Amino acid sequence: MIGLVLVTHGRLAEEFHHAVEHVVGQQEYLETVSIGADDDMEQRRRDIVDAVARADNGSGVIILTDMFGGTPSNLAISVMESGKIEVIAGVNLPMLIKLSSVRLTNDMAASLREGQDAGRKYINVASQVLTAK
Repeated sequence: MIGLVLVTHGRLAEEFHHAVEHVVGQQEYLETVSIGADDDMEQRRRDIVDAVARADNGSGVIILTDMFGGTPSNLAISVMESGKIEVIAGVNLPMLIKLSSVRLTNDMAASLREGQDAGRKYINVASQVLTAK
């Protein structure tokens, strides 16, 4: 099973964790790291390293961040190891729901692809979807 680590601004990571478990049930090997404006960023980086270690059961870890280029994403990228520890920026709930199932059996490359695809698929303008013919 591929591990997941949510790294976000504020407490968004914890709320995503609660939300995905509300929808699909308890998740093993899912960790969170919250980044505050006044935090010691080197300590938060160590927290990410520790969270990755807890989430990794030998199949690798996907770190999910809220925004590419933001501090959480930059810290996550600093611990990235291609094929073993990957980073997806722009996390959303459909992405997490998809990853919660595919990470059980898929390899890293397939999980990354399916998670990213699900995240994109469910970004919609409701009025355009509802009036489409």
